[in-house]
Amino acid sequence: MKKMSDQTSTFRLGPKPTLEEVFYTFHKKLVYFSFQYLKDKGLAEDIVQDVFVQFAQKENMLQHELAYIQNYLYKAVRNKSINAIRDRKQNLGIDDGMAEISNQDQTIVQRMIHAEVIDELYAAMETLPEGCRKVSALGFLEGKSNQEIADQLGVSINTVKTQKQRGLKLLRLRLDPEVLYVLLVLINC
Repeated sequence: MKKMSDQTSTFRLGPKPTLEEVFYTFHKKLVYFSFQYLKDKGLAEDIVQDVFVQFAQKENMLQHELAYIQNYLYKAVRNKSINAIRDRKQNLGIDDGMAEISNQDQTIVQRMIHAEVIDELYAAMETLPEGCRKVSALGFLEGKSNQEIADQLGVSINTVKTQKQRGLKLLRLRLDPEVLYVLLVLINC
């Protein structure tokens, strides 16, 4: 199997995708999705890996439509993430986990949308010129101020402003308008 960095996360999946195509299409999204629950990237990666192992062991899963496969994967990752939270709380002797889990259930669709949008953003960011990509990543993804970015990169604040504007303009051209709208809503939340 190829490394993640060798593939984009947006395969054009046909009516009967391969396991490899499903993996590369959903892996990063699912890790991010699980991370939103767990706040532990290593554990999130382990959970997603377990889900894909279970998925691969089910012989007929690749015969289903893509929407079914996507729903299965998200639901399995969600359930394993919630179980990990429950296990962690039991190990720590905390008993209030059920209220938190039910609150998390209310935002499941928001988390799925967030994971999908972030994946598209990262893919679009990779297409930006290097200077633009660095400034945009620090500003839009890490939330750093223009001054912090200028200090970190050793450039003027005007260069940062120009690169951010250029990056946003290029991202507008590369992202679907609906994705861009959701992204702007998420950034402002």
